[in-house]
Amino acid sequence: MRGPFGTYALGAFFGGLLFVGAKAQMKVSSFDGPVTKEELKSFNDYVVTLKPATDNKGNQWVQGHSGEQTKAMGLVYQMAGQQETLDHMLRFCDAVLSERNDLAKAPVGQHKIWTGGIDPVWPNDVTKKPTQTGGGRRRPLWRYLYGSSRDLSQAGGFLDEQQYLKTITGSFERKQDVLCQGLAYMGGKPVPWNQQMMFNYAFMNLCSAHRILNDNPELLGKYKSILTASIDWFFHGGGVQTKKSKKGSTVYDWCYTVLRTTGEDSNHGALDVAGFYRTYIDGNYDITADQMKPFANMFVDVMTLGKEKYVGTVDGKTDGDGHAKPTKNIRSGYLFLAEFWFDACKSMMSADLSVGGKGTGSADGFSRFLWVKNQRAKAK
Repeated sequence: MRGPFGTYALGAFFGGLLFVGAKAQMKVSSFDGPVTKEELKSFNDYVVTLKPATDNKGNQWVQGHSGEQTKAMGLVYQMAGQQETLDHMLRFCDAVLSERNDLAKAPVGQHKIWTGGIDPVWPNDVTKKPTQTGGGRRRPLWRYLYGSSRDLSQAGGFLDEQQYLKTITGSFERKQDVLCQGLAYMGGKPVPWNQQMMFNYAFMNLCSAHRILNDNPELLGKYKSILTASIDWFFHGGGVQTKKSKKGSTVYDWCYTVLRTTGEDSNHGALDVAGFYRTYIDGNYDITADQMKPFANMFVDVMTLGKEKYVGTVDGKTDGDGHAKPTKNIRSGYLFLAEFWFDACKSMMSADLSVGGKGTGSADGFSRFLWVKNQRAKAK
């Protein structure tokens, strides 16, 4: 069977359609040592039961279940290279592409957005007229590009590159060295860091595709320079403060958008951290472990107050509502940081996972556990 990525296994397609009954659970074999066959099997047995969202209402393809599940499959495939994991991810990627506003039939698609056109975006609320879009509504794009860049290592892939690039860059401009959104959501204001990470994911995947194909060094260089400028802006352009925690460790403090540098909320902070970590593990953008360690120090020494007690902002000073509300669990983006804090790794992972327990239905959390476990095993 062919989707926009090339050939993928029939088993993944029929497995996704025909499975009935309760979902399997992903289970931890151990917190130490290499990732086990049983852990990988439990992950693949779980994702075969998943069905992709049928639209982006409520940001299902952004930070919603289908978006996080697609990302989890990509991460586990990148780590273990199992074909069945890739097959299931491509099933989701085909779904998200088919639901793009300009491709899908009404009522999922064919909505005029704030530009006046039926543009290639994924609106999350079509009840407002004109339909608004923001950086998050382009995040489904990088899910698709992620699948494409992974699939290129297996077979010839497909990238309608100019169309997708337009959806990222068409609505933004620089004002006084600040990347601003020229759209209905936060129009004329700096793009928040979590949204910059969304764009960076797409550029990263385009870079990966061109490296694999070795077909266009000019475009590769262009995409890399845009991504690198965003990363440099955070680390070297005033996006973050470096401080000392009460425990004496070096920590970061930053805010939701550029020009402010303190008190990012826990929810968006986790998305920011996940974006920087993904760029770090790619290995092509000069982010070092030394640059990542203050994120880990910040979570362990500032945000962690005790067992099942995590503060709502990265500066540890305030607890609010919504995205800044304290949590009893660890937001999954922060789990990546256990790679840089080996002493705290087990306590971070065991906050929501257990050995020999009933398992978990959180694909994003479990995939990050597997990733960090693998990183630790390789480092020993």
